[in-house]
Amino acid sequence: MSTAVLHYAAAAVSDRGRKRTSNEDAFGYSVEQGIYLVCDGMGGAAAGEVASSIAVDEMLRLLGGRESGGLPMPRLAEEAITTANEAIFSRSQRNYRLSGMGTTLVGLVVEERRVWVMNVGDSRCYRMRERKLEQITQDHSLVEEQVRLGRMTRSEAQRSPLKNVITRALGTQSRITPDIFELEPEPGDLFLLCSDGLTRELTDAAIESILLADQPIEARCTRLVESAKKAGGHDNITCILASAGNSGI
Repeated sequence: MSTAVLHYAAAAVSDRGRKRTSNEDAFGYSVEQGIYLVCDGMGGAAAGEVASSIAVDEMLRLLGGRESGGLPMPRLAEEAITTANEAIFSRSQRNYRLSGMGTTLVGLVVEERRVWVMNVGDSRCYRMRERKLEQITQDHSLVEEQVRLGRMTRSEAQRSPLKNVITRALGTQSRITPDIFELEPEPGDLFLLCSDGLTRELTDAAIESILLADQPIEARCTRLVESAKKAGGHDNITCILASAGNSGI
């Protein structure tokens, strides 16, 4: 582990895909503040777009205003997610047209020599290190939980008619429990945050192959989205790439 403070560069692309008429994904990031977020909204009509936008705006506001020497990051992240959840849930209760709306969330927060990853739902964070892709988050979905319990194989999960059912989302209930992971970044690490519009179309091996290309991260981000569209593009597709130091991959 290097003792140097790492410097990050980032790129993002979001596309409605080939089948959807609108884009209910939302994303936001600030390299200066070390915040990266992807949300995948749900709820019909424009409700999904509302939920995902509220989540991104609230998280950027709350995490962007953090003070050094304040709450430890895991606690601050959990409080920010709780506040975002309450904002979405409250809005849905006040407007019947938005009733039942919700959103996934995957986020990355950088503080000097630490990285925190948080997620609710089935949007994912991956890390590429030494030319190997690793999924950091665990999907909060019905089939993934069955796989982890040994009640369903990976191939059965991919064929299951229930593969779109998620078990946690911001805004659908008054309380939510996120997963939060602490990582030690190294120079060359490349983080991918994405909605399931990418991972339902591309295998991890296909994603890894694109990320290994000798291209700027902006080009690799675009290639990920375009490849998912060519593979079917059944859902909205959003990706953020954040590289630590010199990528070297």
